[in-house]
This record gives sequence, structure tokens and C-alpha cells, in this order.
Amino acid sequence: MAESSDLQPLLSDELITLRPLKSEDFEILYALASDPLIWEQHPNKNRFQRDVFQNFFNGAMESNGAFIVFSNRTGEPIGSSRFCGFDPDKKSIEVGYTFLARAYWGTTYNRSLKTLMLDYAFRFVERVEFHIGAVNIRSQKAIEKLGAIKIDEFEVAYYGEPAKLNFIYEMSRENWL
Repeated sequence: MAESSDLQPLLSDELITLRPLKSEDFEILYALASDPLIWEQHPNKNRFQRDVFQNFFNGAMESNGAFIVFSNRTGEPIGSSRFCGFDPDKKSIEVGYTFLARAYWGTTYNRSLKTLMLDYAFRFVERVEFHIGAVNIRSQKAIEKLGAIKIDEFEVAYYGEPAKLNFIYEMSRENWL
């Protein structure tokens, strides 16, 4: 992961395909994100609003590590995630800003998404961090099921948004493999 282009490979398994996010993906991704229940437990509960989501999308584009996620069964977009915070000195990266359409909650799609991203990341880094809102119990439980461990709490300022309390989870290459 010496270059930012390495943060956006095409990743795929039997369930999903992750491809680099493009500026022309805004409308189709916003159509998914406009569901207020997706953001119910998120620190920014207004992300379903177009202008707030536009800010989120701009941050995704500037990260050079964002993906749009497609169901291989339907070919339809189902959500987004991204790599960010790559630190070559610490041999670490963050995976986050993930959301899936509600139809895919409680299924194996989130596990598939995280597995693809973790398998790829651990080719280059020794640890992956996940920053999850303190009130986002659903995401905390999902990442704990994968084996990530809570290591810290601190206020995180998302791109263009006020700081909110987040829990920091970590997965080591050793624990993942």
C-alpha cells in the first residue's frame, strides 16, 4: 500500500463486488443513504439528508480509498465502505464509513465486505482499526463478531462534521489469520 491507488483495488467474492467509488456514483449511493433508519445509531443521524450526505460523499471521494458495494446476485448497489488513515510507519489502516441498505442487515453481506477488505489490508499492514460511534451498538456487535477488540475511546471529527465520541476497535493480522 505504498500508493493511494493501492487503497482501491477491485475486490469480489461470491456475494459482492467492491469497486472504487466514482463521482458519478453520487445519485445511486444517495438513493440508498436517504433511508433515515440507516443512520439511526450513527453519530450523525442527519446523513440521510442530501446536503449532509453530499459532505460524506465528498469526504469519501477525497479519501482515495472509498468503494461502492454491489450485490453479485442482483447487480444492484447495496452500500459503501472505505480504507483511510493508512500509516506505513505503524503498519496500520482504518476500515470504516461503512453502510449497507437495510435489506442486507442481519445477513452475511457485512461479514463478506469486511472479509474482503481485511484479507486485502493484511497483505500490507499488521493491524486494522475501526472507529465506531459510541451509540452505534449494531456496528459494535458486528465488528466484535469478527474478532475485533475495543482498544480506546475518543472524539473523532468526521470530514466536515463536529467531533463525536467513538470507540476504537482493532484487528491484528495475527488474530485475523
